[in-house]
Amino acid sequence: MPVPLVENAPAKVNLTLRVLRRRDDGYHEIESLVAFADFGDRLSLSRGGELKLQVRGPSAVAAGEDADNLVLKAARALAARRPGIVLGAFRLDKRLPVAAGLGGGSADAGAALRLIAQANGLPHDDPHLYAAARATGADVPVCLDPRARVMRGIGDLLSAPLSLPPLPAVLVNPGVALATKAVFAGWRPAAAQVVALDPAAVAKLTSRDQLLQYLATQSNDLEEPAIALKPVIADVLTGLRGLPGCRLARMSGSGATCFGLFSSATVARAAGKVLRDKYQHWWVKAGVLGGDRT
Repeated sequence: MPVPLVENAPAKVNLTLRVLRRRDDGYHEIESLVAFADFGDRLSLSRGGELKLQVRGPSAVAAGEDADNLVLKAARALAARRPGIVLGAFRLDKRLPVAAGLGGGSADAGAALRLIAQANGLPHDDPHLYAAARATGADVPVCLDPRARVMRGIGDLLSAPLSLPPLPAVLVNPGVALATKAVFAGWRPAAAQVVALDPAAVAKLTSRDQLLQYLATQSNDLEEPAIALKPVIADVLTGLRGLPGCRLARMSGSGATCFGLFSSATVARAAGKVLRDKYQHWWVKAGVLGGDRT
């Protein structure tokens, strides 16, 4: 039997998130600096045979029915654009919390497209891959090539990859799920004009301190509506901000996962242990965001 192909599906973290406007089609225009973690889900593909998916891992039950999984949706979207490609049996080790603002399902879909491309000898820049990613979900294009970028539009307009300084971090989810649609429904436009993110300026932030200082001037516009729906998010942010060495704490995406940024990986690991010991029912993970993963 051929050896299964394997891909990591790293967690996506919105270091910043501005909501610019609500479009006539109901979607929202956003602008976000995105980075990926050094941990996430793991997906394998055994080539050939019927397209199917097996999900295991600590978040398998919360992932829902296979028919709704973005791995299968992405595979079918690519097959529709590239008739005759080889698919097969996927096996997903679901480690990230679901509906958590970490783009877990989108990361899984991006990994699925990379695996199918590898199995069929498709180049990484095959336009059908991006088209299938876009058809699968708003966050899937940025997860197709998981490197730090500025994303705009509904998530489909991407800057060139950014080589950010690595950011030691602690990610925390209090065990609540948030529907993205409900959080966006609570968003209200800011009174002040939003200053656009400049990828070229971000690329010049070559030190960790420079990047942390810049991030402190930014925000996540969905924090307030998310906290209104799930007040425990405010408790998570307070807990992170109270940890020794925490330089910045913010919610990722539409929540409810929040992240704290630290000056060193050692301090971040120690902070993660403090939170795990104190809040044993919370999902807590220490790791690194950004960095050059090419």
